[in-house]
Amino acid sequence: MAIKFDQTSDGKFELDVRGYGCPHPQLYTKKALQKMSDGDELTLIFDNPSSGESIEAMLDNDGNELLAKEASDGSFTWKIRKGS
Repeated sequence: MAIKFDQTSDGKFELDVRGYGCPHPQLYTKKALQKMSDGDELTLIFDNPSSGESIEAMLDNDGNELLAKEASDGSFTWKIRKGS
């Protein structure tokens, strides 16, 4: 199980933290966003349902925007725009 953080195109990134429990998805999301520029978009993929609440609170607290949430086959895919 390895964390995957890649730039998929200009201003677009993907972070896959499936297989990790709390608090790791939140910590890795925070680190990924710190590496990105304001306005960049992150696709976050995780499979620990309890991480969602803490990630959402962190995003709101840090001024990032949650654009979309999807759930499929036990995984969650969220689109996040980095705020300033």
